[in-house]
Amino acid sequence: MNSASWFVLIGLLMLAKGLTSPFIGRLPFTSAIFYLAVGLLLGPTVFGLFHFNPLEESAFLEVLTEVVVLISLFSAGVKMPVPVTFARWQAPIFLAFISMSISVALVAGLAHYVLGMSPGAAILLGAIVAPTDPVLATDVQTRHPDDRDQLRFTLTCEAGMNDGTAFPFVMLGMGLLGLHQLGEFAGQWMLVDVLWATFAGIAIGVTGGWGLAHIATRLRRMKPLPGLLNDFLGLGLIGTVYGLSLWMHAYGFLAVFFAAVALRHTETALSAATLETRQPLAAEIGVEARAEIPEQHVSEASLIFKEHLERISELVLVLLIGGMLFVDSWSWRAVGLALFVFAIARPASVMIGLIGTGTPWRIRGLAGWFGIRGIGSIYYLMYAIQHGLQEDLALELIHLTLIVVALSILVHGISVKPLLGKFLKRRQP
Repeated sequence: MNSASWFVLIGLLMLAKGLTSPFIGRLPFTSAIFYLAVGLLLGPTVFGLFHFNPLEESAFLEVLTEVVVLISLFSAGVKMPVPVTFARWQAPIFLAFISMSISVALVAGLAHYVLGMSPGAAILLGAIVAPTDPVLATDVQTRHPDDRDQLRFTLTCEAGMNDGTAFPFVMLGMGLLGLHQLGEFAGQWMLVDVLWATFAGIAIGVTGGWGLAHIATRLRRMKPLPGLLNDFLGLGLIGTVYGLSLWMHAYGFLAVFFAAVALRHTETALSAATLETRQPLAAEIGVEARAEIPEQHVSEASLIFKEHLERISELVLVLLIGGMLFVDSWSWRAVGLALFVFAIARPASVMIGLIGTGTPWRIRGLAGWFGIRGIGSIYYLMYAIQHGLQEDLALELIHLTLIVVALSILVHGISVKPLLGKFLKRRQP
């Protein structure tokens, strides 16, 4: 397919999505299934009109998936409810750190002892397919900043964090393959790749979000009111904290998510504090204090633009995934791995990780099933390929990862809406 054909194809899909959105919204499956079906139909699986080779295009695909994940993480972060408390965040934190580690270990064990992969390759595969995806999981995520649903909050918050918490295991797998320095007794890996990169990324993000919230709030209280470009501010915050994290060898995915959380939290706190201060004076002079409070926040105002970018990115990337697959890609080896991830590794890691959190069993069960794999997994795979992964191992990991992602789109895309609908219906009084 040439450039003109690609423009026509993407354009037609966007038109179809826009014109049929109300109808698609009522269907019992997600729109990602439709994009995947088009990719399979036009790709080498059926008509062979195009084939996107992930190995040859790994550099382009790494950058594309990297940008898409960053935008999705920011969107997830600004939808986190405030205030931020450990009681509320305990379950997703345990999922992102404890359950993530357990899931990597389970997948790595299967890959090593059943699939016959080396320890380094097995751990790398576990790290690639373990994190849940913030891009394809929009149907089970928090809908807006005031959404108080515990299940959606838990899944959104987990997806926002575990795209960063998987990175230490990616580095460990690459280190065992000779592609990264681990140090004696893995000391360098523990100090730099686990502790420093994690906490530095969180610190950079929190500082950046807090700083932008204070600057934007102060500017909006000036007379005359300045016209701030919220979309540029949101994208600028993403680029700044991510770039600083790369400079400082910290995890940028964590930085972007926590920058968005800090931005939302700080803006809300500043507005509440200002309202509390002005209310007594407003009562004396008979005016409404809230009228003087800037209603628009960077976090909320830039959310719509980010969500539109998410939808476009989902369309393009899922279409390309369909165009990467052949009929013989669906081997029992790959399908078996996917079923193990969905039916054993994810549920078991969730149940163990949530011990002692007081999370209701229905939410634990649904969280154990809604472990959607997607664009983040492809990014980690392309990252490893770009850092020297051997071609034969790269091809094997591409094969396994694509089937896990494609089957996740299918099985989760079919089951998400019915299960979530039943959950929400039973929750109503």
